[in-house]
Amino acid sequence: MKKLVMASALAIAAATAAHAAKTMAPPESWTVTNYYKQAVYDPKENKIGDIDDMLIDKSGKITGLVLNVGGFLGVGEKHVIVPFSAVKTSKKNDRWWLTIDETKDTLVDAPGFKYDRASTTWVPEKK
Repeated sequence: MKKLVMASALAIAAATAAHAAKTMAPPESWTVTNYYKQAVYDPKENKIGDIDDMLIDKSGKITGLVLNVGGFLGVGEKHVIVPFSAVKTSKKNDRWWLTIDETKDTLVDAPGFKYDRASTTWVPEKK
């Protein structure tokens, strides 16, 4: 009898844990796929660059986006960080369309960042 009660308790615990894993996604939540490696455009629909990384604080809030701007075929490009709130989203041709109220030139002139593998953070580029 004791074994039956213990087995029942374990089965209930396993079923409860499985049920918790199947809950719905929080409302108003988006996947990182809507941003990561996506192109960003200026208000005139000129491509500025691509999102190479997302910055997340300890509470899980996205605070910034790392854009790869400038250059041609990987030469002369640099990374800049923009606030997450600066990027606006809309749907265009069934795809997410990302825009920012900046031009490519203003972002190319902005301070650049490089990824430091040792600290796993983006650090200002040295001039």
